[in-house]
Amino acid sequence: MMPPPPARTVPRLIVVSGLSGAGKNSVLRTLEDIGYEAVDNPPLSMVETLIGAERNLAVGIDARTRDFSAEQIIETLARLRRTGTIQPELIFTIASTEVLQRRFTETRRRHPLAPQGTVAEGIATEQDLTSRLRDSADWVIDTSDLPLATLRRMIEARFASDGPGLAITLISFAFPAGLPREADLVFDARFLRNPHYIPDLRPQTGLDEPVRAYIRSDPDYAEFCDRLGGLVAFMLPRFVREGKKYATIAIGCTGGRHRSVTLIEHLARLLQSQNWTVRIEHRELDGIASERQTIQQPPQPDSRPAAQPENPGGIRRILMSGASK
Repeated sequence: MMPPPPARTVPRLIVVSGLSGAGKNSVLRTLEDIGYEAVDNPPLSMVETLIGAERNLAVGIDARTRDFSAEQIIETLARLRRTGTIQPELIFTIASTEVLQRRFTETRRRHPLAPQGTVAEGIATEQDLTSRLRDSADWVIDTSDLPLATLRRMIEARFASDGPGLAITLISFAFPAGLPREADLVFDARFLRNPHYIPDLRPQTGLDEPVRAYIRSDPDYAEFCDRLGGLVAFMLPRFVREGKKYATIAIGCTGGRHRSVTLIEHLARLLQSQNWTVRIEHRELDGIASERQTIQQPPQPDSRPAAQPENPGGIRRILMSGASK
């Protein structure tokens, strides 16, 4: 009996749009770096002719594009989705008005939609022209407080690999520095005892065993971990069932160095044991924002819920310094 032919990989079409100065070009360049064929600002009438049979394509479109129409872009993507021959996705980059104004001032550039007017007028015009596109986007990225290196890692994590399953990112953070904008679920760990007030523990982090032991001794720690693990284990297979490809779970505390780090590490180990692939970001920890450790675990098909992905569990740990400051 002949084996069945291998399943054909459906190519992807990533349409990148957004406000001028919000990082659209950086997203497009990152997609090109990871192997996508990238075309910036082609006429809308040409977009469908650029699609190839076996290649991933990234197309940059903004309000300057010839014959720009938010409605036409939305209709085109909807029609392509129905064909099943390509996987279209729309990314829309934004930033606060204050940040956009500062970026234009620093680069001494005129806003493309207000060459004779003010930057503020151009921003307002573009926001109005692209509002429907933003509302319809599959992924809205707010780059107001996002370093370029972090933006690149986010794009690479989502599009560099088209493997099966749910891509999970766990983030520890400090509430005073702001919530992670990309988080789907956010939990507050500030009720647990704080190692910051113990002189010997203050300079350490949740990656150090003395800090972990101190936090684990809190009477509420074990129950919280059980309830957190149960909720996440309940939700993740349902995310997969609904077709969700990415999930970001964030846990915060006051300084983002002790309690949140300890809990993220605990949750990562738990999810790894259930054979999920996990990416960790410790946002407030000092260190180079690069991959520091990869841990792989063999498949455990007998203990894995049926709705979970087929890829073996793993952890990628990233230490970051002031990512949102």
